[in-house]
Amino acid sequence: MPQPPTHLADEIGIALGNLADAAVAPFTPTLRLGVTGLSRSGKTIFITALVHNLLTGGRLPGFAPLTEGRFIGARLAEYPDAAVPRFAYEQHLGALTGKIPTWPESTKRISQLRLVLKFQSNRFLAGALGHSTLNLDIVDYPGEWLLDLPLLSLSYAEWSAQALERAGRPHSRHEGEPYINAISTLDPLKDANDRDAEALAIAFTEYLRASREDGRALSTLPPGRFLMPGDLEGSPALTFAPLPPQHGQVRSSSLYAMLERRYEAYKQIVVRPFFRDHFARLDRQIVLVDTLRALNAGPAAVADLETALTDILSCFRQGDTNPFIRLIARRIDRILFAATKADHLHSTSHDRLEAILNRLVASAARRAKFAGAETRSLALAAIRATREGAIEEGGEKLDVILGAPMPGEKLDGITYDGKKEIALFPGDLPANPDSLFEDGEPVALNFLRFMPPQKLDRNAEGSIILPHIRFDRALNFLIGDWLR
Repeated sequence: MPQPPTHLADEIGIALGNLADAAVAPFTPTLRLGVTGLSRSGKTIFITALVHNLLTGGRLPGFAPLTEGRFIGARLAEYPDAAVPRFAYEQHLGALTGKIPTWPESTKRISQLRLVLKFQSNRFLAGALGHSTLNLDIVDYPGEWLLDLPLLSLSYAEWSAQALERAGRPHSRHEGEPYINAISTLDPLKDANDRDAEALAIAFTEYLRASREDGRALSTLPPGRFLMPGDLEGSPALTFAPLPPQHGQVRSSSLYAMLERRYEAYKQIVVRPFFRDHFARLDRQIVLVDTLRALNAGPAAVADLETALTDILSCFRQGDTNPFIRLIARRIDRILFAATKADHLHSTSHDRLEAILNRLVASAARRAKFAGAETRSLALAAIRATREGAIEEGGEKLDVILGAPMPGEKLDGITYDGKKEIALFPGDLPANPDSLFEDGEPVALNFLRFMPPQKLDRNAEGSIILPHIRFDRALNFLIGDWLR
């Protein structure tokens, strides 16, 4: 899929935004980090952990500026864009570290945060001039919104054809059949009216919602705002649905023409500003992937996740750039692919989890490298919820994880209350990632959601230490070279 087309006005807006960043802090460089991932991939947790670790100098042995003694510290600063809400770091950290720790709420709107990082450069000239500073800008947004980016390259007829083909696939038939039935007796060329448009939009939204349930875990199903409409709920821009493509001239007063206009309005009012104001101005990107959830749902969900990641990443501006061009046209020069929730598996399975991730993002990674961007893959947990242990069962030693399942989680007829800690054998990932894309039974994983860590250590200054898996290595790849 090609990169979304941009208008001249978009390019001018992108350039002006970059110049405005430089004007606000002319002597302090700004690095814009995109924390990208579909719904429930862990973006809010990752950002909270990133901010907390940099503010408190967390336990990060793989973060070179800290272990080399050159990282001096960080502070929160006012973000230059006054029109976007602030990322609720303190509230999210409070949820994780309260008397009864809970995971933060999923992202429901766009938010932002700026950290000012101070460090001692190891470059001769910069080091001789004293301490250096870097503005690190982070933007958070609902994962569902990502699904809309590929729409910028699709006409209404193209999107409709794709959406209806997906709804009619064998593994989607149960969820998609009510909508297919709703349009089977409908004449798309009939006179338009709001009642028909609203009924179709409601039916299509129900199909999208059913497809996102854990048992299905499908990803490639835009429009994303249908499930998180916000202030646009009930507006014409969110009241459309796919119809079978029509051949020949279509009357402007027909239902098909009405829905086509609303689809185009959705792209212009919702999707294009989101792309222009945020994704076209990124320097670095981490792509968080909830691989385990797709594995639980089976080959169709795994293949669907691969398609979603490839389509979404094709929309980003990737490639190397120089400091002068960067003033008006940014490019993403490093991309980290991260399989989240690595703490839900024993460490002996992490290599296989990374191999599965590499298979999922192979196409997107090749495209990024061709454009000049550096890529890497990791299995990580920004905040580790489990510990590791071993048990014997039937004379066989099993590697297990120890933790308290979330309230309502079920396994083998037991419903957990969030208080009892258990030893769980998660199962074995396949040695051959390609087997996951073949039709057959889902991988036999005992995948449960766990409560946050209940007891946290503190450092010498009294700050809470958030346990993690490879979070330090992720941080070093994403920003370490800017702190040299």
